[in-house]
Amino acid sequence: MIVCLLGILTTHAFAQTPQNDLSSLAQIQQGVTSKRVSSYDRSGGNDDFLKIADGEKKVIFDESGAGIINHIWITMAPHPGAMNRNDIIIRMYWDGKEYPSVVSPIGPFFGQGWNEAYEFNALPLSASPDHGKGLVSYFNMPFGKGARIEIENQSGRPIDAFYFYVDYVSMDKLPPGMGRFHSWYNKQLMGASKEEGENEWAILGKYGNNTTGKDNYVFADIKGKGHFVGVNYYVHSPTPMWYGEGDDMIYIDGSEKPTLHGTGTEDYFNTAFCPKNVFSHPYYGYARVNNDMGWLGRTHLYRFHVTDPLFFNKSFKFTIEHGHNNVLTLDLASVAYWYQSEASPVPPIPDKETRRPKPFIGTGDFHKWRNEWRKSKGNDPQLWGNE
Repeated sequence: MIVCLLGILTTHAFAQTPQNDLSSLAQIQQGVTSKRVSSYDRSGGNDDFLKIADGEKKVIFDESGAGIINHIWITMAPHPGAMNRNDIIIRMYWDGKEYPSVVSPIGPFFGQGWNEAYEFNALPLSASPDHGKGLVSYFNMPFGKGARIEIENQSGRPIDAFYFYVDYVSMDKLPPGMGRFHSWYNKQLMGASKEEGENEWAILGKYGNNTTGKDNYVFADIKGKGHFVGVNYYVHSPTPMWYGEGDDMIYIDGSEKPTLHGTGTEDYFNTAFCPKNVFSHPYYGYARVNNDMGWLGRTHLYRFHVTDPLFFNKSFKFTIEHGHNNVLTLDLASVAYWYQSEASPVPPIPDKETRRPKPFIGTGDFHKWRNEWRKSKGNDPQLWGNE
């Protein structure tokens, strides 16, 4: 009896799949074929790219049937500075739908804010050497009845060279329960409180309270069933004051009060106490930080919910304060990523003019403000600055 029991236990042990991040690589798949669509030169030459005229929409991937995109790589010329990646739009359509489920400027989608170029390293997305020129996605993007990816050039000049790989697996039918990938870009200049002014850290007086979240910045406002998997967040602050006292407030399935209520911007992004250094983790980090006075300037934060997706059954609204009680003027942009049970439309994104990055605030601006303050104090020659 003991021998039989040991035999059963031994057989059972060998039948189990080890549960670790690499275990699935050892599993032989059935009915799956790897395929690729790329920009390679069909003549056999070395012109392995497309040209996309200003104002042109170019379809780079249009496949029928069922499959899963598991890798995208893109690079372009000219590089930022000569051609604005904020004005090149990527759209993705699933299952023959006429509406896209992914709409974003291509730079922010891949972790490059403000038409800047810098390296960004996360598990599902990256911008690789040299200086973020290689744009990479490892998000799985299932489709049951075809998929299409479109690039639109709104940059005001031709794209001289657009290189890409879209790698995917084809199959007769998707496994049950596969969601559809969605992504949406938002950008908005969030204004200071009319009641309090820019009263962060209660410098100007008593703090106010935010009990409704009605003036919060919106990362995503989703109808349907699915799970939220991450956000790239681009913050441009026109003042040296810390921008991150704003709480994340997440409303799930129509709740009037936040279902998930955080304690501060840096806290949601898994950091603490007003960080100002580049930090890279597969799930979260600071890919770009300002090098100006205080927190003046541009900061790129990211968080991906790889092991902790945020699940919803009817709706999901993810908001965040711009300063405690929304007291700060901040130029904010974001790209949110999630899966839904079916391909759904996303809202229109802000137009080209609205997407234009705000200019930097510099020492000259501060000096002009100081001059106006001096005049308000009677231009006393011995005014110091904090009278």
